Amino acid sequence: MNLQDFKIKSDRTIKQALQQINQDSLAKYVTLFAVDENDKLIGTITDGDIRRSLLNDLELDATLEKVINRNCYFMYEDEKNLQKMREIKDKSIQIIPVVSADRTLKSIVDLREQFSFLPIEVAIMAGGLGSRLRPLTLETPKPLLKIGSRPVMEWNIERLRKFGVQKFHISINYLGQKIKDYIATTEYGHQVDYIEEPVPLGTIGSLKYAEKEIQRDVILLMNSDLITNVDYEDFYHAFISSGADMGLVSIPYEVKIPYAVLETEDDVVKSFKEKPTYTYYSNGGIYFLKRSLLEMIPEGEFYNSTDLMEKLQKEGKKVMHYAHLEYWLDIGKMEDFEKAQRDIKQLKLLS
Repeated sequence: MNLQDFKIKSDRTIKQALQQINQDSLAKYVTLFAVDENDKLIGTITDGDIRRSLLNDLELDATLEKVINRNCYFMYEDEKNLQKMREIKDKSIQIIPVVSADRTLKSIVDLREQFSFLPIEVAIMAGGLGSRLRPLTLETPKPLLKIGSRPVMEWNIERLRKFGVQKFHISINYLGQKIKDYIATTEYGHQVDYIEEPVPLGTIGSLKYAEKEIQRDVILLMNSDLITNVDYEDFYHAFISSGADMGLVSIPYEVKIPYAVLETEDDVVKSFKEKPTYTYYSNGGIYFLKRSLLEMIPEGEFYNSTDLMEKLQKEGKKVMHYAHLEYWLDIGKMEDFEKAQRDIKQLKLLS
């Protein structure tokens, strides 16, 4: 989005505003942001505002001062937070101006493209060997295997950027330099730091080495080889609301028993259920955790996220789960890789 296309001086005429709105670049927005001579935001002007002004007998050569909606929504640069985003989305507003502390117009956010602004940092575990996907992973690390048009890890990074994530910590080991070389060519390369595992350290052990670099209070930790449409904003909201120290995405699985199941006590049948269905929840490999938990991870030791969960439970701390009912696929085996190639054509992960 070109900021200049949306900006108009408040002393311009209604006709000039109509001509600007009629540009191809504004076809799906039909909104302008009126600024003063110092580029400070005054308000918004939509095609609807102009139509109403013309119906009220304003002339085309009248200035925009009489058309501007001064009671408009906007966000400050340092105010990109979840609550503000929710308030604006609830109003069905499509684009929002972002201003500096003195209300100078700095940028515009398309709320159809930007899903949220989560105040988190992300750690991606990308150091595995990918043994079950050989020979594909002999020369290419599993996170860089392409699913459709882009590497599997990039689907995750780009989707998280849609949720406002601006900082990533990627743990690398096997063929790690190839991951660094690839990310250096992307537009998000400057948002990535690397955790170089000296030896494999499990699904969370390497995060200890990023303890000083991580600044946010909440960290999203995930495996690099997942394809999923998890709503990270909803997961974040559920995690914060729960008051938990750690949360994980859970994947529900239904098990249907084709026979009646007896409930017994010794040799007595107390009751039975006819062909019941049981739902179990498995670990989806995506976690939220408080930054303070990094102190609990041992340095230089193989340590899994499940080890941390067990430790938290023993200490009486809360671990919550967020049941994800839509798409989730762990690309661990060849049949999963082939399934992902078919599914990605239908998934809308970035829109």
